[in-house]
Amino acid sequence: MMKRFDRLTAILIHLQSKKLVVAQEIADRFEISLRTVYRDIRSLELAGVPILGEKGLGYSIMEGYRLPPVMFTEEEVIAFLMAEKILENHADLQNSERFKSAMFKVRAILRNAQKKVLEDMEESIAIKHNKSEHNFLVNDTLPLLIKAVSEKITLRANYATEEGPVERDIEPIGIFHENGTWNAIAYCHLLKDYRHFRVERILSLSQTNKSFHKQHKTLAAYLEKAKEKEQVFPAVIDVDNFMVRYLQEQKFDYGFKSEKPGKTHTRMFFDAPCIQAFSRWYVTFADHAKIIEPASLKDLLKERLTNLLKVI
Repeated sequence: MMKRFDRLTAILIHLQSKKLVVAQEIADRFEISLRTVYRDIRSLELAGVPILGEKGLGYSIMEGYRLPPVMFTEEEVIAFLMAEKILENHADLQNSERFKSAMFKVRAILRNAQKKVLEDMEESIAIKHNKSEHNFLVNDTLPLLIKAVSEKITLRANYATEEGPVERDIEPIGIFHENGTWNAIAYCHLLKDYRHFRVERILSLSQTNKSFHKQHKTLAAYLEKAKEKEQVFPAVIDVDNFMVRYLQEQKFDYGFKSEKPGKTHTRMFFDAPCIQAFSRWYVTFADHAKIIEPASLKDLLKERLTNLLKVI
């Protein structure tokens, strides 16, 4: 458990990181009771920290107050390095460069021993990623989407659909990364509703001279609502125990819920978002697994393998 002095310091940093922080947020992060939060806040006030607010409403630090220079732990320094490596390959070029610029500022305030740790670890951490056309699409579209969300600007998108390219005016509310792909959620003028746009399908994107003033729902609210409406296909499979370790990362992309280890195999339970995609994934390890249910998955797999044999 974190020592109280360390927790008070962390709470102070947390308060400075946001305009307003509710007590429950602090309690959840540090796994403490609300009563302890109130006591810690009072301790900070007695120490001279100008905290504004009160119980039930939220807390903030008086404008202009700043902590002395922050000292990072060795683990936090390495975490910064890992984040930099990931962003080099999975963010657009502009934001990747901005993060590098921010990292130079972080490095500038590190102690010499920490700088050495960073330099020694530089060549020991790598993110392998093949450059492709997708990278150029991200570089062209992601900065504009981010700007539109921040400045409430309407964008004109030429979007690839199954029926062909469609031009739409959209009001972006947020972006998210899932299964290796960037996505945007935006209000579509054409459909008069919110829609999910895959960045790789945006053929072109341009800024209009129109701002939007509609009070849109948040990205988190949209994704939560979409999750509630999402149709799932329950599936149960038995997987040979030695094979289970190779599915640890992939299984979460296919609706993994839980598993029950046995002597020779592990029973795995899924709520698959797409039974077609699940069947294609299952084929990759089908010689070391068995479908328990549903029967429709067995039929789909038989049909897929039969068709495959016809073209071999």
